[in-house]
Parts: sequence; structure tokens; C-alpha cells
Amino acid sequence: MAGLGCDRANIGRMFRFPVSFLAFVVLAAAPSAQAPGDATVLHGAHLLDVEHSLLVTPGEVLVRGNKIVEAGATVTHPAGATVLDLGDVTLMPGLIDAHVHLFLHPGDEDLQTVEESVPERTILAELAARDDLMAGFTAERDMGTEGAGSADTAVRNAINHGLIPGPRMRVSGNAISVLGGHEDAIRFNPAEHISSNADYANNATELIAVIRRQLKEGADFIKIYETGADSLEHGDFHSNYQYTQAELEAAVGETARMGTRVGVHCEGEPGALYAVKAGVASIDHADQLGAETMRLMKEKQIYAVPTFSIQEYFATHAESAGGARQENWLRAYHAAEFKKQLAAGVPMAVGSDVGPFPHGTQAREFELMVEYGMPAPDVLKADLINGARLLGWENEIGQLKPGFLADVIAVRGNPLENISALKSVSFVMKNGVVYRK
Repeated sequence: MAGLGCDRANIGRMFRFPVSFLAFVVLAAAPSAQAPGDATVLHGAHLLDVEHSLLVTPGEVLVRGNKIVEAGATVTHPAGATVLDLGDVTLMPGLIDAHVHLFLHPGDEDLQTVEESVPERTILAELAARDDLMAGFTAERDMGTEGAGSADTAVRNAINHGLIPGPRMRVSGNAISVLGGHEDAIRFNPAEHISSNADYANNATELIAVIRRQLKEGADFIKIYETGADSLEHGDFHSNYQYTQAELEAAVGETARMGTRVGVHCEGEPGALYAVKAGVASIDHADQLGAETMRLMKEKQIYAVPTFSIQEYFATHAESAGGARQENWLRAYHAAEFKKQLAAGVPMAVGSDVGPFPHGTQAREFELMVEYGMPAPDVLKADLINGARLLGWENEIGQLKPGFLADVIAVRGNPLENISALKSVSFVMKNGVVYRK
């Protein structure tokens, strides 16, 4: 007889309740959150000044409501304030992951969208959001629901209304792809008409129509697959583009009209150059960037989001020795290209592509960026300052400054010297609410 234990992928199959009831179950089972009082003083051994790459000793943050009032070695202690002495820790801004997939979990990605209903996947996304928050990620950009449409809008709204715990979210709904392109159910018999994991748009006119619908459904930004069918030929990396520069310009223009931006899945050239010339906000994955592309990214401040964690995970979990060799080759190739990108001054943000690997474990991305040549202080700026800019919250999160939102975490150790400290989160506050202590 099988054991009674079950993983998250089986929850929805075991309990076929309405979404509203399951959402309540998730909320009831979530870690308790401490609501903000009139004033709270956080005290730790140190405080991280991200902008100046300094460790302030000791460190204190005065929070009133959901805002930071003061931050430094000492702050005002108002009468009646709650004082939380967190001990030998470093206080720092909440982490940012600029590339996540709340609607994915480890296992066969294609089958998840076939075997699991959207309500089931939404429940799993709620759990993923909770896990990321508890790991110290207080803001994220969801780069596509992989076939769940605008369900991430519901998750974002539930988080914003305090119904479930999770990071601040920028969401995109489904990513957009050409017919037969990236994430278009490519492993299935076309005659079976398996739904695509992306929304179709085959030209500029269709791109604009899909963008307008997605924004109406609640998307904060647009995610486009610019490349697909990546391959290795005679030791060289090749990446097919999906949209021309003119088509991407139409998409960027439409999003600009509506006050938002485009982020692209883009592994290499010439798609990367088309996307940069069109004016996208970020090149995600960025395994290969040509010299002109890198020059323009520096000039236009377009971010590369490397996503090394997912490559490492795929390499260590390949189904065959041949698959592992190819993934390891790609990982080594990307690491070498990353060094070139750093030398060229390409601005970086931090994104892990978490989802295909377990949520809440993506601090590994910081370690890999340091391992591949980026100094820890620069990685912290890429995550917190550049990440906040990429998500459009540069005046609200990413630093412990008066007037900024009270997204504060505590880690054991000095992340300026040892980036692995980011894997030791002991305290999480988001928007002035304590979720982990």
C-alpha cells in the first residue's frame, strides 16, 4: 500500500475542491504574519548600505506603518515602539528575483500544463510565492505562466490584498510566441491540438492585439520569446530568432503607449541585437551577446538577466549522459560569455528562472554570478538597485532609505564578503509586516 505522503503536484488530484476553498486552505496553513504597529525598530549587528557597498555597524531601521523612516547605525526609538533585536545579523533590503515562474514546479514542464488544471496550478503558485517570500525574496517578476493565462494576475492581487503571503509581483500572463515556436507544445503530436504554453502572435498586427488583451487581463508587462530552437553545431552555439526588429519595435511601441515594457527570452544572436535595437527592457538568459549588442545595452541601460541556476539544475538533472554533457557545455559557454559581458559593461539584473527547480532555493543564483566573475558587491547592486529599476520600483524598494517601503530581511554573515550569506535568511519583513522571525 502506498504511503500517505504526497508532493505538491498531487495536491490538486487528491482534493478537487473549488479554488476559493483551496485558497483559504493555503492561507490558513501559511506562516503567521505580524502586522505593523505604530513604530518598529529593527536592530542587528550590521546594516548593508547597498549603494555604497558598505557594512554599517551596528545597524538599525525605524519602520512606521509600511515605510522606512530612518536607517543607519542608530535610529530614533519613539516612545512605545516595538524593538526587535535580531542579534548577530546583517539587516538589508529584501531580495529581488527578476525571472521566476510561479506556475512551474520540478518535473516535466510540458506535462504539467496537460495534466494539471489551471485552478490546481494556481494553488501551487500560491505555495511557490510563499516559499520565495520566506527565503527573503520580497519582489519578483513572473516571466510567464506557461499556459495558465492571466492566473498570475489573481495571485498578484491576492498577495496585494493580504489574502496570501508572497512577494511584490510584476506579472506577464502567458509569454508570446510564434506558431510552432518556443513553448508551443513542441513535444506533442500536432494532430492532437495540445494547447500552447504561450499566446500566438505571428506578426506585428497580432503582437499588438495580444498585448492589448494581456494588459486588459491585468499584465504589468509583456514577455516575448525572441529566440527558440537553440542548438550546438560543430561546437558553435546557434539561436533562431522568432521576431524581426520591426515586429519587436511595434510591440515595444504599444507597451510604451500603455506605460509599460517588454522583457524577452533571448538566448543569442541575431535575436538579441533585434531586441536591443527595438528597445526592450531586458534580455533574459543572454547566453550569447555580440559586440554591437553589448555596446547598445550599455548605452541604453538594457539589462541582461543571466539565469545560471536553471542551467546548473538542468545539467545535474539531465535524463541522459549526452544531455548532461550538452547542458554542461552550455553552462561553461554561458559563463565565458558572461565574463565578456561584464568586461563590456553590460548592466546586469538577477533572475534565477526558478520554477523548474524548487522555489525558495534560488539564492544559488548569487553564488553562481560571483563564481563566474562578478564581485559580490556588484551582484548585490545588480539585484537590489538594478532589479528595482527593472521592475519599475526604483524609488520604493531595493535600499534601506527613508521613504522606501519596509521590505527588510536579516541574513547571517556579511554578503559583501561572502555572497552565500543570502542563503541564510533569518528574518523577513515585507511592507512593514513580519513574515519570518
